[in-house]
Amino acid sequence: MIDVPAILALHETAVARWHENEIDNPYEGFLRLVCDQHQQNFRLWHQEDIARSPSVTDAEMAAVKRAIDKLNQHRNDLIERLDDFLIAELGTAHVEPETTAPLNTETPGSAIDRLSIISLRLYHMAEQAGRRDTTAEHVAKANARLGILHEQRRDLSNSLGELLSDIFAGRKRLKVYRQFKMYNDPTMNPYLYAAKTESKV
Repeated sequence: MIDVPAILALHETAVARWHENEIDNPYEGFLRLVCDQHQQNFRLWHQEDIARSPSVTDAEMAAVKRAIDKLNQHRNDLIERLDDFLIAELGTAHVEPETTAPLNTETPGSAIDRLSIISLRLYHMAEQAGRRDTTAEHVAKANARLGILHEQRRDLSNSLGELLSDIFAGRKRLKVYRQFKMYNDPTMNPYLYAAKTESKV
């Protein structure tokens, strides 16, 4: 069974550590995949910050956009790998879903991705709540949002725990939903394959 509190702890401690030190991954097994996926969200967050800076040049913006596309592709690939890992675990444990077991609207991998993003929001919102160079209203707004974010993390992590319990008890089925992102595929993105054709002319 997957330890949801361990996932939450990984997300929280890694975000804090990576703001002070190099990005690392000291974990094993499923948590190693969780950390790999979390890294993509961490890198995406900071690339998105750069993209919104008014001082970024057009050339820099193009480089940031390409970086965001690659990171987002890898992020989505890793969501699928989290679910693939769980399906392999179910096979190893010889768990067969009940005949009438329903699918969930969200897979565990997608929920873990959302929890990763919430951990980033919590870290950066706490920074805003701790500022001393702004107004009391700004700090109060950040603190109010922190409360909401903590509630959202509790709700989502509890739901993930229930979903995993249902899946490993056979009460729900797990199926990987492939996202088939097309924008980075030179055979699927018309701008990429058209450019390749034009270069041969």
